[in-house]
Amino acid sequence: MAVGAITLHEVALLRLVAQRLAGPGFASAADAVRWLTAVQAQDYQGAVTSVALRTTDRSRGGVQAALDAGEVVRSWPMRGTLHFVAAEDLLWMLELMTPRVLSAAASRRARLSLDTAALERAGLLAGEALAGGRCLSRAELFSTWDAGGLSTAGQRGYHMLWHLAQTGLLCFGPVRDREQMVVLVEEWITDLRRPGRGQALGELAWRYFASHGPATLKDFMRWTKLVAADARAGLSLAKPRLARVEVEGAEHFMHPETPELLAACGAAAEGIFLLPGFDEFILGYEDRSAVVAAEFADRLVPGSNGMFRPTVVIDGRVVGTWKHVGSGARRRSEVVPFAPLADEVTVAVGEVYATLP
Repeated sequence: MAVGAITLHEVALLRLVAQRLAGPGFASAADAVRWLTAVQAQDYQGAVTSVALRTTDRSRGGVQAALDAGEVVRSWPMRGTLHFVAAEDLLWMLELMTPRVLSAAASRRARLSLDTAALERAGLLAGEALAGGRCLSRAELFSTWDAGGLSTAGQRGYHMLWHLAQTGLLCFGPVRDREQMVVLVEEWITDLRRPGRGQALGELAWRYFASHGPATLKDFMRWTKLVAADARAGLSLAKPRLARVEVEGAEHFMHPETPELLAACGAAAEGIFLLPGFDEFILGYEDRSAVVAAEFADRLVPGSNGMFRPTVVIDGRVVGTWKHVGSGARRRSEVVPFAPLADEVTVAVGEVYATLP
């Protein structure tokens, strides 16, 4: 379905409502994660905030409850990076998007002296230690491997955990003492979905464009790291259900109801948002020109080091970065704007920070 041509500003506002940062939130953290499909989560605390911002009650406790209940898990389902995903989606996402990542890591495994036998031994020891519904902290799992004759020195322990998670044996589940525990996927997740490859590609494309659109095929490829043929196949399957728009000559796709949602909550989308550093509003696209000017892009990721700073968004545009300063009752936000902000805007940013989950 073709909608016509829209501006970059409209793209930004449409993305805010598609991602449910503006407009009605989801009833639960699991629903929010399921809608976004995957939420980058190597910064655990920031990821909890990202999910909570998209729920009706904006509760961090609700996100932890979803993890403790096994509704949401954390693993490496795409791009070799930690994400929150709905538990039932984990295996099919791993099967679809991790083979290339695992293949690319072969030289890394060789440098760490982790051959097939060592990884199989790591899986056996982990399975024995976790069987029966048990869970272990990362340190406890590493101790199990060390005691079993598998050194975790250097990056060996991390890589064994990373490999066993990406091959579907382990994931992070419940939270104990403010740390996510490692569990066995087959025991922790009771309702794993296993769509066929074609169905999985189509579903992945539909869910990405529905929750992130307007977005392009290149955005989808960057987000998933799928090869071009697979990304095109997924989009081809999803396209009949999507709305198509043109932005500066480029074809974008989105959920057909997103424009109606923006029309209903446009004032909210034009408001102020404080987002964590790895929020999907910034991270979910290859082309971020709709939300941040090119001359300021390096301020979000200084030195292109992969560490995204938290952002201040006003009327769909990133206008600065922010960070927590102080602690307890003295905790506040420190904003570094790209250009001076009016006094009333600075006050409003502080008010938004006071309600941040």
